[in-house]
Amino acid sequence: MAKCKKYRKRFDEINVIPFIDIMLVLLVMVLTTATFIKQGIIPVDLPEAKNSKQEEIKKEINVYVNAKGEMFFDKLKVDTKTLETKLSQLKKDQTVVLRSDKDSRFQDFVTVMDILKRLEHEQLYIVTKD
Repeated sequence: MAKCKKYRKRFDEINVIPFIDIMLVLLVMVLTTATFIKQGIIPVDLPEAKNSKQEEIKKEINVYVNAKGEMFFDKLKVDTKTLETKLSQLKKDQTVVLRSDKDSRFQDFVTVMDILKRLEHEQLYIVTKD
């Protein structure tokens, strides 16, 4: 009959790879949530200036594409040419919000994106539902 020998393994070192993996995941979570924290939460009493001009608040422009493929420029129904004309009258840094129906054709979405790219708009947001 053969005797079974018991082997004991000494732990001279600790495997740190799982620890590093956990720390990287935590770092990603912290960096992701840190971008959503509002800046400027320290209350400061700002001084007043007498010779300053008020900067106008830019309103965002909404472009809608519904399920039928109809396009709207701030609730005004437009065709592709009129949409391009109206978008060309905006400043390049004007915020444009694109709201495309989930059942609309992808080509309609691409058409609006193509117009915005051709006109070199810098501020574009695409709205989705969570």
